[in-house]
Amino acid sequence: MEAYSRTTLTILLLMNLLFLISNIPTTLAATSSASNSVSTISYKTYIQTACNSTTYPRVCYSSLSPYASNIRGHPQKLCKTALSVAAKAARNASSTISNLSKLKGLTRSEAAVIKDCIENVKSSVDELKQSLNEMGHLGACGSDCQLQISNIKTWVSAAITDESTCTDGLEEQKVSATVQDKISRSILNVARPTSNALSLFNSHYPY
Repeated sequence: MEAYSRTTLTILLLMNLLFLISNIPTTLAATSSASNSVSTISYKTYIQTACNSTTYPRVCYSSLSPYASNIRGHPQKLCKTALSVAAKAARNASSTISNLSKLKGLTRSEAAVIKDCIENVKSSVDELKQSLNEMGHLGACGSDCQLQISNIKTWVSAAITDESTCTDGLEEQKVSATVQDKISRSILNVARPTSNALSLFNSHYPY
């Protein structure tokens, strides 16, 4: 009877040990998942705090928070991602406004405004692309850092000017409500992230 009890006890201990071992991967996975969740929340908090200094904080946070795990808490990655978002918005705006030129029944004034806007937005795309290229070399700029930072700010500012020039044309010429609405929306969608990118850059690279 005593031998039987010891055997039973041994079996139970072995079963418990096997159960614990089999659950180690699950436990580690749960711990890792919880750790990643905390990190993501921390990264998003960093982005939200940075975005509070921009002109359009809600737009800033909604456009950058999906990239939190990549940005982490790195100022350079934050600014580069903001520029990338602005550049993508500029390309979308360029495509949308270019499609307007294919509309039938456009007046000469409308056609002229659309043409000017296409040129303005294409310039904005190029300037944001230049700023991104320069941003990619910022980490190893050495003594030229200040010049590179100045160049980036100049290009982003120029992009904002080009976007504003497009909407100025709407006020100077008579265009239909449809054309005006589509152009205005497209420019607004690129002007806000571009302005935010410049604000973030000025905050993290004030010199």
